Amino acid sequence: MVKVGIIANPISARDIRRVISHAGNLPINDRANIVLRMMAGLAASGVEEVVVMPENGGIRFQLERSLKREQRLGHMGFPRLRYLDMPVTATPADSARAARLMVDEGVAAIVVLGGDGTNRVVVGGCGTVPVAGVSTGTNNAFPELREPTITGLAVGLAATGKVPEAIALRANKWLEVMLNDRREIALVDVAVVEDRFVGARAIWKVTGFRDLFVTFGLPQAIGMSSIAGLCDPVDRDTPEGRHIRLSPEAPRQLLAPIAPGLIDRVGIAGTARMLPGEAHHPSIPAGSLAFDGERELTFTERDCVSVRLVPDAFRTIDVPACMAHAAQTGLFFRNPN
Repeated sequence: MVKVGIIANPISARDIRRVISHAGNLPINDRANIVLRMMAGLAASGVEEVVVMPENGGIRFQLERSLKREQRLGHMGFPRLRYLDMPVTATPADSARAARLMVDEGVAAIVVLGGDGTNRVVVGGCGTVPVAGVSTGTNNAFPELREPTITGLAVGLAATGKVPEAIALRANKWLEVMLNDRREIALVDVAVVEDRFVGARAIWKVTGFRDLFVTFGLPQAIGMSSIAGLCDPVDRDTPEGRHIRLSPEAPRQLLAPIAPGLIDRVGIAGTARMLPGEAHHPSIPAGSLAFDGERELTFTERDCVSVRLVPDAFRTIDVPACMAHAAQTGLFFRNPN
């Protein structure tokens, strides 16, 4: 039986950046509809079962109600739905635990509904199982914007082996951060700020920024990685990253979209390439570290902090490549008999 996991974060896009910027917030019924559309695509590609992370935010109720309505109307084109047997804490630990349980169950892929932070947590627990992201967060640099039905079709094609792994899967880099003996990862960026506290976690003020490390930075991106994208771009596939040094007194001042509807000025003190394996260090002796837009750790003068770029760290499903292969080989044609 081909199984795919779905981790839908019911509280993504509800951090403080949504309050101080103009970010949207998907209602619970819209999130449930995204899962439903994804399941339709998975079923059409041959996936037989979907394993979902339980939550108390209301997605489960809306989804099950929608599935019952579809069944009454005679629309039976959905995989079997099953929820993981695990406690719900309404914290990022739920997503991490769900990813590990799905790996243990042998899912062929994991689909993530959330922003950069949710995807980071899931990737940290998914091992070699490929992931696919659907944007429902505040800043969505890592998950690409795409109709969930198409994502479901492509994930199903990859999960069932209809598209070969060499075509379906894409290698991705991440940033590995060592704080003394503690190891953390980031999928898009690591920011070093002067604040010596975690606080509301999400970062949006650039006045205290001193370093930005990115795996990729695109000119059309939103969030902290847009700083790199607008001054020294690097794409997802290039085997290098960027280290941007920031200072409010720097003569080069850059306007960057830090969050939806929030454009701020940052001073660019310098840029450097990050080659795989090279150790880069913060330019300040103490402060805090933010991973993919959220403060997680603080450090002092007594700590040792390093950031390295790791290529080929995890795999994602290449949706355009899967759909292009399906078109070229006629995978969606059906025998009239």
